[in-house]
Amino acid sequence: MNIMMFAHGGSLNRGCEAIVRSSTKIIKEKIQGSKVFLASEKPETDKIIRNLDGIFDGSQCNINKYSYDWLVSSLKYKLFKDESYALGKIENNIIKHIKDMDVYLSIGGDNYCYGEQPGWYEINKRVKAQEKKLVLWGCSIGEEDISKRKLEDLKLFDLILARETLTYNMLKNRGYNNVKLCADPAFTMEKEELKLPEGWEDQNTIGLNFSPLVWKRNKDSQNSVGELIKHILYSTNMTIALTPHVIYEGNNDYEILFKYYEDFKQTGRVIILPNNLNATQYKGYISRMKFFIGARTHATIAAYSSIVPTLVLGYSVKSKGISKDIFGEEKLVLGIEELSNIQKLKNAFDEMVQDEDALKQKLRQTIPKVKEMSYKAVDHLKEVCYEEESSICYA
Repeated sequence: MNIMMFAHGGSLNRGCEAIVRSSTKIIKEKIQGSKVFLASEKPETDKIIRNLDGIFDGSQCNINKYSYDWLVSSLKYKLFKDESYALGKIENNIIKHIKDMDVYLSIGGDNYCYGEQPGWYEINKRVKAQEKKLVLWGCSIGEEDISKRKLEDLKLFDLILARETLTYNMLKNRGYNNVKLCADPAFTMEKEELKLPEGWEDQNTIGLNFSPLVWKRNKDSQNSVGELIKHILYSTNMTIALTPHVIYEGNNDYEILFKYYEDFKQTGRVIILPNNLNATQYKGYISRMKFFIGARTHATIAAYSSIVPTLVLGYSVKSKGISKDIFGEEKLVLGIEELSNIQKLKNAFDEMVQDEDALKQKLRQTIPKVKEMSYKAVDHLKEVCYEEESSICYA
């Protein structure tokens, strides 16, 4: 079975890397003879993922002004409000491989949280037009993200795999029978333990991840996190390891974290991890931390799955839903608007420290079950293949 992963922005987002890396592994473990390919907006960043069978350029193509395609696109849109021809040309790097694939996996877990996605809608239509299987893999979608056009697109999928119950329940309540519950594949990702950096205090280092995405949505949060760092330094003897997880230009955790490093390095208790590690290497450091505070979902997944008590600086349904599925409630997840409240941040940190043993015990109980739910996604994928008793699927 040939599987194409698409809707992937590249592995400079280590969360996207974690999804590709772990999904490929669990699919190949459970579906004999499967081959997994990736269409990426930045294919050069994905060469670090060794278990893929091929990496293709999935970036958008330009339509040159006054070209034949430009003229046809313009006429179709002007006369019929039809953008399908233009979108087909723009997304051709992904569309042209449909004929060679059996299944298309849309893998951007929260891609449907960010407005309309006409390019992906067009790809989805073309996949189904060629009678190939279409799967939305490990998604999170909030009630606030839903639109009429998006709802119509979701009906095209043979299978929607929701990675937490908030998304699952929302879609089920809207009548979608093609949705199944799983967990994020990254819970299963392996780790690589590198040498600990100078200044790291064994068994007494707390990780801190913060992102420009959160800061842009709540301008006061940058100052609040700075005050939280002061609180940690004054109320504990822990070392703080600033931990980037996305390093795209214009959305670079390292840049915002380095400002905190400059502000607090004179204390001798604040260090910053490099900006060039892969997802498994960041997980290797996170797994050896005493606590973790993170804005990036897959950095917090690395912590949860390593039994590290975690405070989530959440900004979407995915953070809340994942926490709810682990703890039975939204445990230690602060919404975007709450990050302006310095006292709430301090109180949440103090609660995490106070409840360390109970949090670890709960994680030890639930994380094995969550990992089973990650693998469950592949079982559902196999079921979709078996619906037509396709000879390309194997037990």
